[in-house]
Amino acid sequence: METLSLPFLVLSLLVIFSIQASGTNITTKHPAVQDPELVVEEVHRSIDNATARRNLGFLSCGTGNPIDDCWRCDPDWANNRQRLADCAIGFGKNALGGKGGKIYVVTDPGNDDPVTPKPGTLRYAVIQDEPLWITFERDMVIKLKEELIMNSRKTLDGRGASVHIAGGPCITVQYVTNIIIHGLNIHDCAQGGNAYVRDTPEHYGWRTVSDGDGVSIFGSSHVWVDHNTLSNCRDGLVDAIHGSTAITISNNYMTHHDKVMLLGHSDSLMEDKNMQVTIAFNHFGEGLIQRMPRCRHGYFHVVNNDYTHWEMYAIGGSAAPTINSQGNRFLAPNDRFSKEVTKREEASESEWKNWNWRSEGDLLLNGAFFTPSGAGASSSYAKASSLGARPSSLVSTITVNAGALSCKKSSQC
Repeated sequence: METLSLPFLVLSLLVIFSIQASGTNITTKHPAVQDPELVVEEVHRSIDNATARRNLGFLSCGTGNPIDDCWRCDPDWANNRQRLADCAIGFGKNALGGKGGKIYVVTDPGNDDPVTPKPGTLRYAVIQDEPLWITFERDMVIKLKEELIMNSRKTLDGRGASVHIAGGPCITVQYVTNIIIHGLNIHDCAQGGNAYVRDTPEHYGWRTVSDGDGVSIFGSSHVWVDHNTLSNCRDGLVDAIHGSTAITISNNYMTHHDKVMLLGHSDSLMEDKNMQVTIAFNHFGEGLIQRMPRCRHGYFHVVNNDYTHWEMYAIGGSAAPTINSQGNRFLAPNDRFSKEVTKREEASESEWKNWNWRSEGDLLLNGAFFTPSGAGASSSYAKASSLGARPSSLVSTITVNAGALSCKKSSQC
């Protein structure tokens, strides 16, 4: 390995520290459909910087996971929570959440009133019109009576507490933008509906029966779902439909569920043709059956995830989605009829052979196999490229801390 000169090291230190110290906050408008080449370049730099800092000893706790290495090594994270918003990568990298807004502390896990929420409750916080960075006073289990309908510019930040949203309807992100959902345990989500639910301070309306998703993203953009633990919901764990785009789903730990992740509402809904979703650094664990994800139309970058369990298949799709699978680890089940990673739905081979699905640098174990189709040229996957993949041999290190973290104040998380 080439030795770095002392002047180079000093210059690197000055550049890194000056960037961290500046705290410049420049807000620009970003189109929901992004230039994928610029996204790739930016994330390549992010990963290279994370690796270089770790090698130079700047971040002794670094793992090479560019999201985590951006913030987890800071022992003062609790006083600098909004730095997290600068750490997103992939198609959802511009999700601001509540950055720049006030910190709102949830103190009351009960008393969920869907129409007239009380101050101190989670529902009261998420419906406000202003940007809010929402945290939790202590460990709590929140059982909602109806869907938690979020307003734009909100972050749910569960760091520093064990927060469970469970046993009732869960989170709905509908016709909004700039949402971050981080550090929550979301499980046993049920259907809601046939009820009035407030979605802003000024408005409430009648809701029909909901699906019972853990996180339902509907007609929304700039959404980042990171470091959550999800399991056992009525429908999907994370579903994104009806024209949603600019989404990153990262560092989550998912277990014990059938239809894990639906991306795209139906084969006939053309709104989803512009959907771009990054699925990175997640651990798909025990008790999962299918849809990790199941894609329609759109462009999907599945990168550096650890697939340790599936019963039917891992990645599926219909309606000619573009799927770019890079640097994942696929451990097939022992059932010899379930070794295939991929599944095409609602199409004959003469049709799906033209869909652009590729596997690049994936680690296929225990007889796992990925059936590619369509073009092999990289240019065909430009709109489904959102970050630079690490080698699949590093997936276990990158994903070892997937799920909600146990963070203590005044300590590295």
